[in-house]
Amino acid sequence: QVQLLESGGGLVQPGRSLNLSCAVSGRMSRINIMAWYRQAPGKQRELVAKITSGGDTTYADFVKGRFSISRDNARNTLYLQMNSLNPEDTAVYYCNVDVSFSTPQRYGYWGQGTQVTVSS
Repeated sequence: QVQLLESGGGLVQPGRSLNLSCAVSGRMSRINIMAWYRQAPGKQRELVAKITSGGDTTYADFVKGRFSISRDNARNTLYLQMNSLNPEDTAVYYCNVDVSFSTPQRYGYWGQGTQVTVSS
């Protein structure tokens, strides 16, 4: 079983920053892609950013230049540095990982989500 523990969400004023973390634990042999998604009220869940095991990153257009995704492979931890936050960034942010166990087959897991609210 794989567990994801997210932290770092909260209430922040527009223009400020937050840093999200996602610690992954379990008996996986490899963590492949790690990603952050978000879901605002009444909207579908959407990809924010993702990072491969080799460090290649992909960002949604709406966060380019403001957010930065990174990972610490030694600690099995994913990060999302969010700068210049605006009210449209308000959402529940979810960590997602793609892992392998003893075979090359890949499995996806989700965290429980952490609320980010941007408001003055």
